[in-house]
Amino acid sequence: MGKTYEDLMAELSPERRARVEARTAELIAEEQSLRDLRQARQLTQQHMAKKLGVKQHSISRLEQRSDMLLSTLRDYVGKMGGELVLTARFPDRDPVRLAGFGDIAGPQRARKSRTAAAQARSHHVRFARAKR
Repeated sequence: MGKTYEDLMAELSPERRARVEARTAELIAEEQSLRDLRQARQLTQQHMAKKLGVKQHSISRLEQRSDMLLSTLRDYVGKMGGELVLTARFPDRDPVRLAGFGDIAGPQRARKSRTAAAQARSHHVRFARAKR
């Protein structure tokens, strides 16, 4: 009969057991879903929906997606009180934090910026015509 996990762990030195348990915690933390993060922050889907200005079913769908815009993910994590950090990992070097993604404008903000710019140009044209 094979050994159980508990038997194997009991055979390890206290230092080795501590390293194994610490690494296990790291691996578990690395693999949390958006739903897990939300629940760990003690937030409901309804609460997140209100913070993001969407309906609860939108949060449910978002948490099940495997592919989404970085701006959507950044906003979701931000509304939970966190910060989205993108890191590239390579086998031959330390992880590299990717810069420049903190300024990603969500579609709503980009739309507002274009609208404001268009309104300013329109106002400028109307003002120039009126001066003539």
